[in-house]
Amino acid sequence: MTADFNEAADKVFTENNYFCQYLTFILGDEVYGISINSVKEVIEFGNVTTVPMMPKFVKGVLNLRGEVVPVVDLSIRFGDLPTLIHKRSCIAILDVLFENKKTVIGVVVDAVNDVVELQNDQIKDPPEFGAKIQAQFIQGVAHIDEHFVIILEPDRVLSIEEMAMIIEQSSSSS
Repeated sequence: MTADFNEAADKVFTENNYFCQYLTFILGDEVYGISINSVKEVIEFGNVTTVPMMPKFVKGVLNLRGEVVPVVDLSIRFGDLPTLIHKRSCIAILDVLFENKKTVIGVVVDAVNDVVELQNDQIKDPPEFGAKIQAQFIQGVAHIDEHFVIILEPDRVLSIEEMAMIIEQSSSSS
């Protein structure tokens, strides 16, 4: 009976230790990753129209093949200075959940690195302290090629409900 249990436990462990792909990108001095399942595409930075009376982290909107897509500056969202736009800057177009529907949002990043494949056991719990961003935004941390990569939780980083609340508060305080 014990042998059967151990075999079953080994099988569950093997089945649960699956691979996931993550798009890695640079923002400031940090390397971040986000599940490739959330990424629709990556586009060159440009044609972002500012929208009056929005919080600073909302860079504006862009027209993506007829769809109006809000664009968020992740650096500001994480409480840092605005992203300086340069020739490698780009916008990652992401799908996030809002009221059980996929919603499209763009995020400004300094540069896109690569798509990496990680086993779920390579992603460690986020540190209790020391990260520049809120722990709720972090799924975990992985060590890849001498660098730590902060794996983001896209539905929390880009929580439509939270951003809408911030927008509402900033417009009512004006």
